[in-house]
Amino acid sequence: MCHWPAVVVATPAHSGVGDALSYRSERALAPGTLVRVPLGAREVLGIVWRNDDAPPEGLAEGQAREVAQVLDALPPLDAAWRDLVGFAARYYQRALGEVALAALPPPLRDLDPTQLARRLKRPARAAPAAVDPDSARTLTPEQAAALEALAAADTAPALLFGATGSGKTEVYLQATARTLAADADAQALILVPEINLTPQLEARFRARFGDEAVVCLHSGMTPAQRLAAWIAAHTGRARIVLGTRLAVFASLPGLRLVVVDEEHDPSYKSQDGARYSARDLAIYRGKLQNARVLLGSATPSLESWHASEQGRYRRLAMAARIGGGALPRLRLVDMNHQPKGALIAPPLLAAMGERIARGEQCLVLINRRGYAPVLACHACGWKSGCPHCSAYRVFHKLDRTLRCHHCGFTQRVPRACPDCGNLDIEPVGRGTEQVEEQLSGLLADVKRPDGGPVRVARMDADTTKAKGSLEAQLAALHAGEVDVLVGTQMIAKGHDFRRITLVAAVQPDAALFAADHRAPERLFALLMQAGGRAGRDAAHSGAAELWVQTWNPEHPLFAHLRTHDFAAFASGELAEREAAGMPPFAHQALLRADARTQEAAQAFLNAAAAATQDLPHREAVTLFPAVPLTIQRVANVERAQLLVESPSRAALQRFLAAWQPVLLQCRGLPEARGLIRFAVDVDPLSL
Repeated sequence: MCHWPAVVVATPAHSGVGDALSYRSERALAPGTLVRVPLGAREVLGIVWRNDDAPPEGLAEGQAREVAQVLDALPPLDAAWRDLVGFAARYYQRALGEVALAALPPPLRDLDPTQLARRLKRPARAAPAAVDPDSARTLTPEQAAALEALAAADTAPALLFGATGSGKTEVYLQATARTLAADADAQALILVPEINLTPQLEARFRARFGDEAVVCLHSGMTPAQRLAAWIAAHTGRARIVLGTRLAVFASLPGLRLVVVDEEHDPSYKSQDGARYSARDLAIYRGKLQNARVLLGSATPSLESWHASEQGRYRRLAMAARIGGGALPRLRLVDMNHQPKGALIAPPLLAAMGERIARGEQCLVLINRRGYAPVLACHACGWKSGCPHCSAYRVFHKLDRTLRCHHCGFTQRVPRACPDCGNLDIEPVGRGTEQVEEQLSGLLADVKRPDGGPVRVARMDADTTKAKGSLEAQLAALHAGEVDVLVGTQMIAKGHDFRRITLVAAVQPDAALFAADHRAPERLFALLMQAGGRAGRDAAHSGAAELWVQTWNPEHPLFAHLRTHDFAAFASGELAEREAAGMPPFAHQALLRADARTQEAAQAFLNAAAAATQDLPHREAVTLFPAVPLTIQRVANVERAQLLVESPSRAALQRFLAAWQPVLLQCRGLPEARGLIRFAVDVDPLSL
């Protein structure tokens, strides 16, 4: 008897290939089974999505190609996982196979059944070390109340609104322990926004539950490591999966708890391929698998805060720090009254010196890496622009290079201006390298308690490239081998630095007047999170301070920051967004186009907009004119976008679904010749 499995394979949405392709098989294949099938001249990995009774109309039995191999050593992917992938593909307007296959570890694509069976020869599942969920640590009254409320609540998502240092991680650990103790097959998924936050959290989970119970999933792992971790989760050997946004698609048949730490972080939104939000998919996955979802943050996203205000999320508050420590005091430095050109204001420099002399640590935040954002000639106006992007190349002094942070194009710093030959070319602006260098000089006369010189270190994407470098730098900081740490936003969130008592934000003003409506929200969250690194040890919390150098000390954002009043800040921001009809009171999508010329990109977008007049629900959406992106050229590719907005999420989704075939037709129009690719970004985080 012949069977007709419908198989999804990795095909992008713009390819025009349907969601599933029909194949022929001599045996019945359960939905979720991994198979290898012929596709063109290649043999590729696919997933059986359903079984049809007969070949599609118009396809003769002899025309259907046969399934080449069945990877039946692996249990099929369950219905809940397939429902999650199907929802993500529909909602984010991507091909089903594109999302499904991207969610699997890359090595699976190359393994045959024999190789896979060999990989699966592992010991039987080892239960995690027995843990009494209430014995690991004495809980504060707020932690205990949050855990009880979480246990008593229905399956609606819970928003753990906890101040920095209030012990949210212990709540995650206790909630996980209770979940695993209640069901021998239960699994928990712990999401963190960035790879650099996984080592310390992984260490705490392994210490509590044992090495066999915990696996990690993130892009920093080798392919073999990712495959082993994925298999452990899929087969149930791993009870706890800890990872970044890609882990939201991990196969977890026994999922009963999902924790999204620092849920406000924009890193949860993918900017490539299927532009999904791992936080939003985690909430949907909780509904699918009847799992509790816990979102944690000291500065929740306004979308989550609004949902908790409406009662759709249950809000659990933890306002007090562990040990009764105080939140850091805000000290604003008005740069209008400081010496001209000062990188670090004298009062801030003096405060840092006092801390170092007492054996305490300081953290300096400047969200720009490199030595200077641009190198310039003041004689003729030349600037270090990138020849391939509409952006400047950043000056990196340590290796004497000009480096584009968008396309990677790198050159040695010229000895003279390339345009006029002037030898006096200078850096303009400041980055982490320059702050590190100048602080070393400015603090040269300060002595540590042991009489030694001040040790200044830098942590950014450049210093953490090498394998193990991040862990080594964090270990040095925790061991007290660093007095001043200079870094980008990667140092501002999630880390438990016990000796830091002073945090300084050097130049945060750019976000105060940015065109992006989310900029104030991001700045407030960044400063609150950065300040939260200070005074985490209750013994030093009385001296904890957040210093902010600003040219606009009267800005309302700082008034809320001074009182640590996120609720008041969120209320004001939500009122402004409601008046302007911005998210979460409206729903948006961006149609982005990449082309060889800006004219071709915008011609495609304009043609796509003009072709919407007869589409269903057209009257419920607003299409704005096509415009170039802020950085319109990257790697010699011109980029443009068109904003689609609607007060109804359902209407927007139905419109976008009807628009997809129109977009495929428009890419073939003569005026769009030169179009490279297009993509729909649903719920974009930046415009």
